[in-house]
Amino acid sequence: MTDTPALSLNVPQPACRPGDTPDFSSIDVPAAGSVRRPPVDEQPDAMRDLAFTIIRVLDDEGNAVGDWADSLTDEEVARGLRDMMTLRIFDNRMMTAQRQGKTSFYMQHLGEEAVSCAFQRALSKGDMNFPTYRQAGLLIASDYPLETMMCQVFSNEADPLHGRQLPVMYSSKEHGFFTISGNLATQYIQAVGWSMASAIKGDTKIATSWIGDGSTSESDFHAALVFASTYAAPVVLNVVNNQWAISTFQGLARGGSHTFAARGHGFGIPSLRVDGNDYLAVHAAAKWATERARRNLGPTLIEHVTYRAGGHSTSDDPSAYRPKAESEAWPLGDPIDRIKTYLINKGLWSDDRHKQAEAEITDMVIECQKRAEAIGTLNSGHAPSPRDMFEDVYAEMPAHLVRQRHEVGY
Repeated sequence: MTDTPALSLNVPQPACRPGDTPDFSSIDVPAAGSVRRPPVDEQPDAMRDLAFTIIRVLDDEGNAVGDWADSLTDEEVARGLRDMMTLRIFDNRMMTAQRQGKTSFYMQHLGEEAVSCAFQRALSKGDMNFPTYRQAGLLIASDYPLETMMCQVFSNEADPLHGRQLPVMYSSKEHGFFTISGNLATQYIQAVGWSMASAIKGDTKIATSWIGDGSTSESDFHAALVFASTYAAPVVLNVVNNQWAISTFQGLARGGSHTFAARGHGFGIPSLRVDGNDYLAVHAAAKWATERARRNLGPTLIEHVTYRAGGHSTSDDPSAYRPKAESEAWPLGDPIDRIKTYLINKGLWSDDRHKQAEAEITDMVIECQKRAEAIGTLNSGHAPSPRDMFEDVYAEMPAHLVRQRHEVGY
């Protein structure tokens, strides 16, 4: 036993830290169009390779190539570009509003706009998303009113959630957007349960859920995969791998697994990896997975490979844990620039038209913001009534809550 080495642990480390040269050499980026598109009913064992590559449609010149191309018309792609531009401009205005003290907190989507904006276009009315806090594109792509979103961010009198939720934690049953939970990963098991209920009722609606790379280390993630696999639930389970949790690189949550998509293999779930900065690829993968769910072929796990270009939130300073130039070195580019180039190549867009669209969307967002701020912001105007904290919990309010409400004058 004297030759037995002392036990030790492996603590994963990021490829670089502040001051280092950004390094994404570990990410193997295949050529656009090189990844096969399997039949929608292919067995999971026959498509294990798709969890270790990256589905890409747009090549470096902005052309759509390969088996996953042509899931959208030109008009639909142009609408998708406007969705992403709207989300980015909305983000910019709300980030500024937070710095001005008009709201307490905000989380932007910079660099990740394609993931939610494209996926929503593959869903049908009545389907239910169970999102995290960085999928506002699901709402924007389903035409949810921007002014209402802003009222929720400002927690004013017109906030549909009456100030009970953190800013950016939206909710809209009508738009298929389940209330965001501050407890990470709970939405995964909720989505599986909702989809199982839809199947039990003999309905045609499916569920989709979203989780960040860091939250996959939560037990709820694994519990959701067990139930989804066992009951062949009609659900699409999305992992948004943006490389960083709030201050921890994705290697800690991924553990010994080569990819997050590969985790589906242990549960017999077909798993895809898709270029999350490629609007066309995200939509094509979403369309494939949602069709599989609608045809009673069970769940699909999709890992969206993207990059969080901004901070985790307005409470986060990413320069403390990653190089400042890292976002510029990200090999999959900017989702808006890539679709812009695609449309220009087809003669459907131009730099001048893009500038005009930016100006039009900015004016529209500013007008929505003016109306929302006229109602109130965090520190001015009309706030929700304190009475609201007692409402909507019980069908009939218990006597002790009635007394407490009266004590505060309501």
